[in-house]
Amino acid sequence: MKVRLGTATPGGGFPVYGAAFVEAVHRFDPGLEIEGINTKGSTENVPMLEAGTLDIALVQGEVVHESLSGIGRPPADLRIVTAMYATAGMFVVRADQPYRRITDLLGKPIAWGAQGSGLVILGRYAMDGLGLDAAKDFQPIYLERAGDGPAMVLDGRAAALWGGGAGWPGFTTVAKSEKGARFIAPDTREIARILAKHSFLKPVTQAAGSFPGQDAAIPSVGSWSFVMARPGLDEAVAYRIAKALHAQEKAGSPPAQLADTTAENTLAAAPRARLHPGVARYFREAGFP
Repeated sequence: MKVRLGTATPGGGFPVYGAAFVEAVHRFDPGLEIEGINTKGSTENVPMLEAGTLDIALVQGEVVHESLSGIGRPPADLRIVTAMYATAGMFVVRADQPYRRITDLLGKPIAWGAQGSGLVILGRYAMDGLGLDAAKDFQPIYLERAGDGPAMVLDGRAAALWGGGAGWPGFTTVAKSEKGARFIAPDTREIARILAKHSFLKPVTQAAGSFPGQDAAIPSVGSWSFVMARPGLDEAVAYRIAKALHAQEKAGSPPAQLADTTAENTLAAAPRARLHPGVARYFREAGFP
C-alpha cells in the first residue's frame, strides 16, 4: 500500500522534514511506500486526516492541542505516530535593522507565515500571552507559500518573519544573506507571562548554532509537533513506521531533521492514550517502559 503523508507549503520546514521522514522509513522498510503531499499545513492536515484523504500528516503542536481538546471544533479522533521536534517560536529580522525586542515590532509589517501553518497559531498564542493581538497590534502578512517570507524581510516589505524549529528554512535563508540576521524572542519575564496564560505551551530553547551566525542559545516558548495518523490507520502500518524510525535512531547519524524524532522523545511528549496502537505495540516489544 501507499501511505499518504501530508506536509505543508513549499519553502517551510514541514516539507523538508517530510522528505527526511520518507527517506528514513524507506531505508529501513523498503516495502512500505510513503508519498509526501504538499498541503496548506497543519490546519488543513487535521481535517484531511479526519476525512481519510491523508493517512498520516505533520501537525504543529498548537494545532494538535486545539484539535484533540476540541477548541473551536469537535475533538479530533487522531493518534500519534511519533514526536517530530520541539519548536521555539521567534522572529528573525535583518541584522542591519534596529529591532531588538518584540515591542520594537509593534505596528510593523510581520510575515506570520502561511495561513494554514501551525506557526501562525503559535504566534497568536505567544502574542496573546503578552496582551497583544497578532492581527491588530502588527501589520499582519499571511503567505501563500512559507518560502515567500524570507524575501519579504530581505527586501524590506516585512520588518520580521515569525517561525521556529532547528534548521527552519526561512530563518536559514535570512541568516545566510549578506545582511545577516538577528533573532527576537520573548525575554524571561515575557516567557513567564505567556506560560502563565497558556499552560499547554512549554519553555523551549533553540540551541546555539541552529542557524548561521547564531552563537548563543535562544530561550522561548513553543511545543512539540507530531506525525498524526487518521482514524483507522492499520495497526501494522503504524508498527512498521515506528520500527523503521527506531532503526534509523539506533543506526546513528540521523539526518538533522530527524535528530529529535526518537522513541524517548515520543514517549515523553505524547500522552500515552494518544499513541497509535501499532506504535504502542512496537514500543512494548522493543522494551520501552
